[in-house]
Amino acid sequence: MNENLFTSFITPVILGLPLVTLIVLFPSLLFPTSNRLVSNRFVTLQQWMLQLVSKQMMSIHNSKGQTWTLMLMSLILFIGSTNLLGLLPHSFTPTTQLSMNLGMAIPLWAGAVITGFRNKTKASLAHFLPQGTPTPLIPMLVIIETISLFIQPMALAVRLTANITAGHLLIHLIGGATLALMSISTTTALITFTILILLTILEFAVAMIQAYVFTLLVSLYLHNNT
Repeated sequence: MNENLFTSFITPVILGLPLVTLIVLFPSLLFPTSNRLVSNRFVTLQQWMLQLVSKQMMSIHNSKGQTWTLMLMSLILFIGSTNLLGLLPHSFTPTTQLSMNLGMAIPLWAGAVITGFRNKTKASLAHFLPQGTPTPLIPMLVIIETISLFIQPMALAVRLTANITAGHLLIHLIGGATLALMSISTTTALITFTILILLTILEFAVAMIQAYVFTLLVSLYLHNNT
């Protein structure tokens, strides 16, 4: 119980070399490209889920927005797979690092905003000043809208980091409590173990939901700028 709660969030290192690159690239092995006429059930299930998500997420976009389909589907696969792999014992979840989530959020947000200023300059500038604003409030509203625009990538990254980190910490705490209670009260240990199982199932759902929410928000930012 003396172990630091945040030890599991430290980047793993072997022989002084960080393993982040290998960990980030590992999920791509779970999505092989099938060259067969009839795919196996795993690949078929992946393709069906991708088609379902892409149809639901990209239906609101015009032709310019739909050019981002491949990038957004790759993003949701990457975040979802890394979140799920992070739930395995003795593993590491890259999405618990704010720096990595900012590295995903800022370029995607910047790309959507730049696309908006390039293709819809007047409409993009109009977002900084709502229609019918009293003249004395114009400078204040422009400042507020500018700040809210630049906060969007930070909100994306912090939301993903906080949700994944909170779930891992709860699993770590309840797992440690279960081990400590095994020598004190078997009945209480069984109850906490049941809670741990339910929390792990919930965390699997959260891992997929957070990947979908992150990608959906990026898609909405893109929709507002195309």
